[in-house]
Amino acid sequence: MLHLIKYNLLVKLKNFGTTFWPLVFPILLGTMFYFAFGNINDADFATVSVAVVRQEKADTLFLMFLDQVENNADQLISTKELTYDEACSQLENEQISGIYVVGETPSLTVSASGIPQSILQSVLSSYETGKTTIRTIVRTHPSGLWAGIRQMLNRQEFLTEVSLGGRTINGNAQFFYALIAMACLYGCFIGFGSAVSLQANITALAARRCVTPTHKLKLILSEQISAFLLGYFDVIVLLLYLRYILKLDFEGQIGRMLLISFLGSLIGVSMGIFVGSLGKMKEGIKIGIILGISMVCSFLSGLMNNTMKDLVEKNAPFLNRINPAALISDAFYCINVYDDMGRYYRNLITLALMSVLLVTASFLLIRRESYDSI
Repeated sequence: MLHLIKYNLLVKLKNFGTTFWPLVFPILLGTMFYFAFGNINDADFATVSVAVVRQEKADTLFLMFLDQVENNADQLISTKELTYDEACSQLENEQISGIYVVGETPSLTVSASGIPQSILQSVLSSYETGKTTIRTIVRTHPSGLWAGIRQMLNRQEFLTEVSLGGRTINGNAQFFYALIAMACLYGCFIGFGSAVSLQANITALAARRCVTPTHKLKLILSEQISAFLLGYFDVIVLLLYLRYILKLDFEGQIGRMLLISFLGSLIGVSMGIFVGSLGKMKEGIKIGIILGISMVCSFLSGLMNNTMKDLVEKNAPFLNRINPAALISDAFYCINVYDDMGRYYRNLITLALMSVLLVTASFLLIRRESYDSI
């Protein structure tokens, strides 16, 4: 058995497509993700400079509101009072990002679109929302007017978004968890190559192997183990690259993360062997099937859209229970964000059962294959 595994590994390592894409493509994609938004949550935004042009009958409450925003600890904006002509000149020279014209109704003037302008618009929108709230208080509960005004001016953050386990949620983490899940499922291409090497009607090597006295179960297991070892190695390299090279904030224990990757790689390889064992379909059709399955599963787990997994959970939760990519990414969430070990073990058990079913089905399909001549 060991010598079969050894030579299977040597054959696979000499196959450029088998070794290159399952390893390099996830690393390249993870690098692009990192430079696109990997550190966006740690970014420091510079204070936005804005001019204030005071008109007759200026909204005093808005001026008080700006003063509170400016003096807040986060130093979101920096204001300076100018005439309209001076403000327009500085806006044109990009010395300021916008102009608040404060009359009876405050307004914002900008000359470009970007993060500073969005911040200024958000400040104005926040004030308008508060003003609407005050009008509602006046109509429904006049005695609480001054308390409402003080509350609006005292801009404090009363809510902090944390997980049930007390860890801050990074909304972009889902992309990287789904990326690891995709890398696990990419083991299906390695498993597919193993299945092809066992079908005598496809390759000469498989024809020679089929006439040997070696039991088919031993052939299948040796192919799966060698394919799994290669796929698991690829995922470990990706995991170490994300954690120690890109310095992503994976707070979970490395042992548990490796266990998830172990079962994820196992089901990826098992899926490839199963599809490769199906019927008399052409090789190109089978490759299209495993590519479609792996990419659809990755998409539904949040690889392209970090809200997709939650959308599926709300509308078709059963899909998240059978989607291996969703199970893998959810298991990472359980140890890095949720701190929910019950859900973590449920995901692992589901992955293990699915792998056993796929391996058993593959054995039954390959065992029944017979040939009139080889």
